[in-house]
Amino acid sequence: MNVETRDTTTAESNTDLSVLLIRLLKQVLYRDEDERLWSTLLSLQAHVRDYVAVLNLELFLDDAEGYAFLKSRVDVDDDKSATALPRLVTRRPLSFPVSLMLALLRKKLAEFDAGGSDTRLVLERDSLVEMVRVFLPEGPNEARLIDQIETTLNKVVELGFLKKLKPASGSSAGTASYEVRRILKAFVDAQWLADFDERLAAYQTAFSGTGKNKDADDE
Repeated sequence: MNVETRDTTTAESNTDLSVLLIRLLKQVLYRDEDERLWSTLLSLQAHVRDYVAVLNLELFLDDAEGYAFLKSRVDVDDDKSATALPRLVTRRPLSFPVSLMLALLRKKLAEFDAGGSDTRLVLERDSLVEMVRVFLPEGPNEARLIDQIETTLNKVVELGFLKKLKPASGSSAGTASYEVRRILKAFVDAQWLADFDERLAAYQTAFSGTGKNKDADDE
């Protein structure tokens, strides 16, 4: 009877580990979206780290902020030998508009955290558009400029740094709202933020007509 119990427990643990690994290989895991799976991650994280290491990945887990994801090992780009493993997590170039929005969102998040009033930073669509618009060169077609910012906004949502919220139950349709995902802190760190003013100046120079095609890399 005891053997059967252990076997059942082991099978359940293996199933939990499989579900957890599949989820992490597909997307970021947030505690507030799946508390049960998050609890499983905390109990099995040593097994997760051992498993993904074989794939040249490492687990990035921030228990305080409540998110976890897989990233390529730091040394993967330093190994130029013929036996170097290929990257499983692809590096994606970011356009200047996307980089600018991420910089501004990170600044907003830092200011919000300094206030200490809440844990969720929610911004309306109009606020996001205006936040970026003031840094872009004025053009003859305002509607086209707004459309470009909307495209950038959608890209940031696609990348997972913003989450579009559903309208509150019973409320009428109005301006869309977005939550700034705290995983942004893992990609735009404190040192990067310290150089914020210098980077903004570079963005403005780019938008004024130079370097528009220059890309910034994202892990």
